[in-house]
Amino acid sequence: MVRIAVVAGSTRPGRRGREVADWVLRRAAEHGGAEFGMLDVADYDLPLMDEPLPPSRGRYQHDHTKRWAAAVKDFDGYIFVTAEYNHSVPAALKNALDYLYAEWNNKAAAFVSYGSAGGVRAVENLRLIAGELQMADVRAQVALTFAADFRDYTAFTPSEGAEQALQRLFGQIIPWSTALQTLRT
Repeated sequence: MVRIAVVAGSTRPGRRGREVADWVLRRAAEHGGAEFGMLDVADYDLPLMDEPLPPSRGRYQHDHTKRWAAAVKDFDGYIFVTAEYNHSVPAALKNALDYLYAEWNNKAAAFVSYGSAGGVRAVENLRLIAGELQMADVRAQVALTFAADFRDYTAFTPSEGAEQALQRLFGQIIPWSTALQTLRT
């Protein structure tokens, strides 16, 4: 069965990302059609890129990199949950993506974003990064705004539109992850 990771990309204290990622994971389990797991960037304590060789060489020197690579490589697709910081991706998520190369190749990517403008600018950045890492990004995405999806701008309460968008996202990430398996076998 295809395996898809929900990647919680923010590590900021008080972040909303883990709550959003947990929601995605719960809904994924209800949806079925794949095996889903969680990769929380905060759990890996990756320092600012410190590998001496480019990730495309695949010769990781540090234990933290090897641990991250082992966690990432066994998935067939990824649903990245990202905040938007200064019109872009949280630094911790960008750093985590930059650490690896082959582990991301020929796999599907989808995006759930949040922020005052729904995090859409962060996703635009992530789509460029995914392309360079040879990931195929699906069109469907979930853009959560603080005004519509967070009661009093703090308590995560996804709207019906967000719930529907997430189901469309599952409808794309699962078949794309399945189809891309053939490129890796």
